[in-house]
Amino acid sequence: MTQVRDNAAAGRFEMEEGGHIVFADYRRVGGRLIIDHVEAPPVLRGTGAAGRFMEGLAAEARATGEKIVPLCGYAAAWLHRHTQHRDLVA
Repeated sequence: MTQVRDNAAAGRFEMEEGGHIVFADYRRVGGRLIIDHVEAPPVLRGTGAAGRFMEGLAAEARATGEKIVPLCGYAAAWLHRHTQHRDLVA
């Protein structure tokens, strides 16, 4: 599985791929993981890196028992397309 790490000091999840960082800015509020923004560097766009990152982020939310509030359009669309993770959406 993709290794996504929680950089709590920066308020973001991160995943390194090919020397580049895919990340999501987040806030935690009352058992909810609010995803404000997901970004992949231009060199990784179209490679599936952001999707692999979202798989890892979903696994983290599941492991901690948090519900996801996807304010980011990409995160919302990804969660909508991946029905196996819909139970994570607040």
